[in-house]
Amino acid sequence: MSFALTLLIAGWIFVLIWVPMVVLSQRKIHPKALFTLFFAELWERFSFYGMRAFLILYMTKVLFEKIEQGEADAQAYGIYGAFNALLYAAPLVGGMLADKVLGFRKAVILGGILMATAQFLLATNAYMSNEETLFFIALGLLAVGNGFFKPNISSFLGTFYDRNDRRKDGAFTIFYMGINVGAFLAPLTCGYLAEVHWSLGFLAAGIGMLVGILVFWRNMRLFEDKGLPPDPVGLKKAVFMGLNAEWLILLGTLAFVPIFAFLINAEGVTTYILIIVGVACIGYLLYTAFTSEDKADGQRLLAFIALFFFHMIFWALFEQAGGSLNILTDRYVEKHGIETGQFQALNALYIILLAPVFTWIWAKLHKIGKEPRTPIKFFFALLQMALGFFIIVLGIKSIIDTADAGALIPVGFLMLMYLFHTTGELSLSPVGLSVVTKLSPAKTVGFVMGAWFLSIAFGHKIGGYLGTLTSSPVGASKGEELTLFAQVYMNSGVYIVLGAAAFLLIVSPIMKKWMHGVH
Repeated sequence: MSFALTLLIAGWIFVLIWVPMVVLSQRKIHPKALFTLFFAELWERFSFYGMRAFLILYMTKVLFEKIEQGEADAQAYGIYGAFNALLYAAPLVGGMLADKVLGFRKAVILGGILMATAQFLLATNAYMSNEETLFFIALGLLAVGNGFFKPNISSFLGTFYDRNDRRKDGAFTIFYMGINVGAFLAPLTCGYLAEVHWSLGFLAAGIGMLVGILVFWRNMRLFEDKGLPPDPVGLKKAVFMGLNAEWLILLGTLAFVPIFAFLINAEGVTTYILIIVGVACIGYLLYTAFTSEDKADGQRLLAFIALFFFHMIFWALFEQAGGSLNILTDRYVEKHGIETGQFQALNALYIILLAPVFTWIWAKLHKIGKEPRTPIKFFFALLQMALGFFIIVLGIKSIIDTADAGALIPVGFLMLMYLFHTTGELSLSPVGLSVVTKLSPAKTVGFVMGAWFLSIAFGHKIGGYLGTLTSSPVGASKGEELTLFAQVYMNSGVYIVLGAAAFLLIVSPIMKKWMHGVH
């Protein structure tokens, strides 16, 4: 039995022990709906992170195998960035449609069905033909489906708690751990299966998404009267050519799939569209903030906008994990028999182990009145991101002079880097999800959650650009390739991130005032 297969089996055994322990320890504290959403999100993340574990490798090794390595890398990074940007931009519309028309339940189910279909298309394509057209159509379908699923399952969870319910941060941390249980199992499973055949990796991801939909659908009785369409009767009324709003949304959604497919391929066009959408979104939020009848609600939105930009910077660097760091690992890290994609499980494993610790730390600090406010937690997150990149730069520099002779980066540098990136993520992401639902006016929570994911979209697009900077010209030596990685990571991952952290520390007192007691 290979070490990679041993890891896969050990990972499943660990989760089958760990998850019941978490659920049983929290079942009397939180609504039952939390655990249904926990498992639905777990399987959706299994689907996404399973595919993410090897997507960049599939593109560079199969889809673009006929072009030079540096050019293939640059093209793959651009596509990866554009795909992930659209994946997280789509929730802006998906959240608004759920708020105004569909309700959270229908939006989540529709998104899940679209994403499962997309994964099965990718599996079929990888097995039969490796056609670029079908590949981009499937990615477009994934992005559109994510627009309905991702913001609305998070927003839906927020409806089970009051704005300042002290259980809310804990609920989102548990929910976030569910995300990462899926993200832990996915690379171990799909990353391993993709090495057997690429199609098996995509197939496993599709099955995971299907399980997530079934978990959600089978347990809707636990949702009571929450998540329903705002106007169930109006939703069924014919509004255009005999079609009701539900059918029009479905047809419009399918019409956007080829548009998204084109934008993923033509990633330069995507950049301009994202800028336009981003400016419009921030402009709308600013208008809402300054015209709000409730001054506190308006200033809370201003605090949200500030957090938006720091959140974007964090994810631009964090998402190198599925892009340039995956390529670096594949080519230049001593892997000791582990498949490249399986290293993507490290981040999730650390979160599974450390999320309860962080929950305990925040609770203890809160009791003595010293829990950091959200802006300070973001500051710590940026510091830890910079530290992680500094560590991998040290690892790269340790072998640059001997790289051409076959030296590889010791795996300990990679593991330590992911540890600090993970502790940074735990300081930012779960509390970020929670604070968005607290800062949002009640009538626009879906839109504001969509805007939050738009910040991740910008992060991914910037991350794709940073990835292209690591692509070496034809004929470069291994030492030169590694030097380029080190320069990009030092400039972007250390210097720029530290600068952003310093600025955040300076403005945090103003942000605290704008949040009006939201903690």
